[in-house]
Amino acid sequence: MTRSSWLVGALLLVAQAATAATQVTVAVASNFTQAAREIAEAFEQEAGHQVLFSVSSSGKLFAQISHGAPFDIFLSADIERPALLESNGLVVPESRRTYATGRLVLWSVDERYQGKDCEAELKAKNFAKLAIANPKAAPYGVAAEEVLASIGLDKNQLTESIVTGESISQALHFVASGSASMGLIAAAQLNLPNIPEGTCHWQVPQALHSKIEQQVVLLKRSANNPAAKAFMEFLAGEKAQAIILAHGYGLE
Repeated sequence: MTRSSWLVGALLLVAQAATAATQVTVAVASNFTQAAREIAEAFEQEAGHQVLFSVSSSGKLFAQISHGAPFDIFLSADIERPALLESNGLVVPESRRTYATGRLVLWSVDERYQGKDCEAELKAKNFAKLAIANPKAAPYGVAAEEVLASIGLDKNQLTESIVTGESISQALHFVASGSASMGLIAAAQLNLPNIPEGTCHWQVPQALHSKIEQQVVLLKRSANNPAAKAFMEFLAGEKAQAIILAHGYGLE
């Protein structure tokens, strides 16, 4: 290798390292996508770093991280998966915390429910298809199953009536497209753009399911990434928290 080609190679490596230091790659649970994008926009304007996203269910993102996916931060929709990553030594110590708490809502666009009591319709099993997120991959799916049990509906007797989305976003799609009569979705999703007007709506009481705490972790591979550290700090600040509240989440 000539001296000039070595120098070019060295400069390229320096440039790549500099770019990496100004970028943060965030794995985000699908229910939090819109809020995360707004937070990222505010962060980029203030800090000058670039945010890249990978969106999926918490379960799929956890599996990808466990197998070495190059993410810097994980915005999960639950506590369990960030805690598992922490116990497996993949998380920067003391970085795990709750950034938002979620709520479930029963929602439909089906004209048959116009002016009717959504809760009563669910309890009476007046639906052809009920959409929920996959409880094996999405915390909102676990909460949906707990709601059904709390109101006296046996999910084992509803097998043919329940349609399961890979994520809470797919569950929303099933309802919005009319593929499902109604669905138990994240309340924050009703703040998304282009959501059709609903015909019935029931804000599910917190007492009917376990608290949905959404936690964030800084992954160990990014312990020295200044952009990742800056994003973690911004997420805990007033601007980000105002966006989180505006999207229908709680903070504790």
